[in-house]
Amino acid sequence: MKRWGSLLALVAAGCTAAPAREAAPPSVRPELVGTKSPSGEGPTIVSLNPCTDAILAEVADPAQLLAISHYSHDPAGSSMGVAAAGQFRSTGGSVEEVLALKPALVVDGNFTPPATRAALARLGLKLEQVPIAATVPDSFAQIRRLAALAGHPERGEALVRRIETALAASKAPAGAPVPAIVWQGGGIVAGEGTLISDLLSHTGFRNAAAARGLAQASHLPLEDMLANPPCVILAAGNSHGEEDRLLGHPALARLTGTTRAPLDPALLWCGGPTIPQTLARLAEVRRTVR
Repeated sequence: MKRWGSLLALVAAGCTAAPAREAAPPSVRPELVGTKSPSGEGPTIVSLNPCTDAILAEVADPAQLLAISHYSHDPAGSSMGVAAAGQFRSTGGSVEEVLALKPALVVDGNFTPPATRAALARLGLKLEQVPIAATVPDSFAQIRRLAALAGHPERGEALVRRIETALAASKAPAGAPVPAIVWQGGGIVAGEGTLISDLLSHTGFRNAAAARGLAQASHLPLEDMLANPPCVILAAGNSHGEEDRLLGHPALARLTGTTRAPLDPALLWCGGPTIPQTLARLAEVRRTVR
């Protein structure tokens, strides 16, 4: 899992590829499970998902967020930035690690292993599973749900308003949508039914991967890209890494009528606070395309 494009393949377009989590003891004393944060405002929380990490870091008190996922401490997997993530303890997601932190609430995505779900239930730990946000309205619902769980719904509304402002500032210009492909390391494309596709549409692009019959995480070979290039290639990968050699191939530089622009892969899959950054970048690229 070197980057979000690779992580996506493991989690079916999602934000939560959970590591192997050991089985927990069959029972635990009630006093081992926490309830409120030290400030007394809202429950203590452990987040096992990099997408929920980023949202909870904004809508919960720092003292409430006992730990975030180890992905957020990895530059290749963090959607909140490693500097911000460094303020919080990280966890690999094992039941033993979570139990030791004594949270009132565990937050994960929809791919929590059944054995882990059962173990958390036996231990009396409440688990909230948050689905992937495939659209901006999905992300708004996700933000509001997490803010309510944290006991700070007003902070969720503040984040929603910030995204709405970014949406207004990045609205698509007049004219037909510009065909674009988000091309990731190894030639993987971002398909329809994803948040990045929704944001492409909003900023004046058309996801050209779908027009080619490509689904989410399909492979688009370099030869096919050269034979039928879109107007814009958004290169979401590290061109210095071996898995991303396609993104910096010299043959791409010879394409005429095609704009190539980098897109931080950390912006691809999570909603919440990453949306304004993604919108700003897409709108910036769109302004360069005639």
